[in-house]
Amino acid sequence: MGNNPMKIISKQGTLENAPKECVRISFTEKPKETKRLVRERSAETLELGVGKFAELNRRKFMILCRSIIQAAKANKCKKIALQFNHTPGLFRNLKGSTREELAQLTAENFEMANFDFTMFKTKPKEGFDAVEEIYVYGKSSPSIEKAVQKGQEIGRAVNACRTLANTPGGDMTPTVLARAAKDAMKGLPVKVTTLGAKDMKKLGMGALLGVAKGSTEAPTFTVLEYKGGKSAPIVLAGKGVTFDSGGLNLKPSNSIYEMHMDMSGAAAVIHAVALAARLKLKQSVVGLIPAVENMPGNNAVRPGDILKSLSGKTIEVLDTDAEGRLILADALTYAKRFKPSVVIDVATLTGAAISALGLHASAVLTRDDVLAEKISESGEASGDYVWRLPLWDEYEERVKGTFADLKNVPGGSTSRYGGTIDGGMFLWQFAKELDCPWAHLDIAPRMTAAKGDELAEGAAGEPVRLLIHFIEHALYHKN
Repeated sequence: MGNNPMKIISKQGTLENAPKECVRISFTEKPKETKRLVRERSAETLELGVGKFAELNRRKFMILCRSIIQAAKANKCKKIALQFNHTPGLFRNLKGSTREELAQLTAENFEMANFDFTMFKTKPKEGFDAVEEIYVYGKSSPSIEKAVQKGQEIGRAVNACRTLANTPGGDMTPTVLARAAKDAMKGLPVKVTTLGAKDMKKLGMGALLGVAKGSTEAPTFTVLEYKGGKSAPIVLAGKGVTFDSGGLNLKPSNSIYEMHMDMSGAAAVIHAVALAARLKLKQSVVGLIPAVENMPGNNAVRPGDILKSLSGKTIEVLDTDAEGRLILADALTYAKRFKPSVVIDVATLTGAAISALGLHASAVLTRDDVLAEKISESGEASGDYVWRLPLWDEYEERVKGTFADLKNVPGGSTSRYGGTIDGGMFLWQFAKELDCPWAHLDIAPRMTAAKGDELAEGAAGEPVRLLIHFIEHALYHKN
């Protein structure tokens, strides 16, 4: 945000031919923290420690690409030049990846590392620190050039997602989020429909409307339809809680900051659909964006209230801060009308996912082993890593209601055990009515960039890369 578009320029010849105004990047086997700017004759060189070249794998390569940009920005280098094949042994462990794959990954991660959220900052006279031009020396080809362009498109989509997620709650209401979804589709063959509160009431979306009652901000439900192929669509549903105060079960002070990012799932779905259309992928995709603000206003849903969902199932609200699953329940039921081949919901659903997995993997929960495997493969290939948690029958009793069909949390002394699984199991009660595989991605651990990610503070933009890889490679066709 606020950065000029970055140019990646393929050049014939070697690094020695780089223009004088370019800072040259060189790689050494010194520890990763090593970054120093050296001036030799009239050229400047930025030395980066990579660690042992023999230990550089695909994961570390992505971080290396980002660290190049971060080091350049820290040293106020606007133009840089590099040549990967200048360093023998650097790619020893990456022989399983094609040159096109590596070119795409490089461009994606360059773009992601060049991003800073500057929307609310006064622009300094010399401009924000950003890399404007990258000269890449070595062998190139039309297919590599194409891969670089694709990588840049993916990186920019991730950054657009980060911009949306980073926007403060006061500036990002459900109405604004619906507008942002529409804006993201400008010039693309995507049909956009937004339902308001009246439409939702007519349909019977009582779970979503129940959450929205405590806020003066009206809820929205946006449907994005991209027809890229003739087969049944992949449906993505993204949690769009534009600010989560917790409702009447108000969050404590140390948990409420950053809750403007509780619509990160929605932001990722919006930009995954836009990207699928921009890349002209031969797969139909539908994005569903249920959007609410969860506030403790006079009309707020109370603990003990019973809501009737779109599916007809009734839900006891034992905790108003378990609201994401309520709005997603109605979205999963709504997904049925598209006769999907697969449904994936994406949500910053539980703090329990962070307790379970730390800050480096999102949780994936599904009853379908093939789908779990495909999502995991897409995570590994793209850099949006996931880890599977169980969704066994043994956990189902915990979401059965006392005075209604279901309850949104188990309640009682065991309520804090396995909270991520409880969230997934609650959603399964609605997803089991879908005539196709379904998976739930709890992206709370990856809502913000972690230390060592070599990304700007704030939203991480996950799992846009995973979703686009999945849409492109895991083609689901209904029999």
